[in-house]
Amino acid sequence: MANKIEVTLTRSLIGRPEDQRETVKALGLKKINQKVVHDDSPAIRGMVDKVSHLVAVKEA
Repeated sequence: MANKIEVTLTRSLIGRPEDQRETVKALGLKKINQKVVHDDSPAIRGMVDKVSHLVAVKEA
C-alpha cells in the first residue's frame, strides 16, 4: 500500500508567479488552510518541492 501525504496550503497565492499558482491548483488546493491527501509519489513530491514555501506537508 502506498504511503500518503497530507498537503496544506499555508500561504496566499496573491502576487505569486503563474507557474506556482498552477502547481498549487494541480495539487487540488484552492483556499488557505485547505488540506488534501495524495499518494507519496515522485511526481507529487516534485510539485510540493516547487511550492514548499507555500505549503506544509505531513505524513497521513
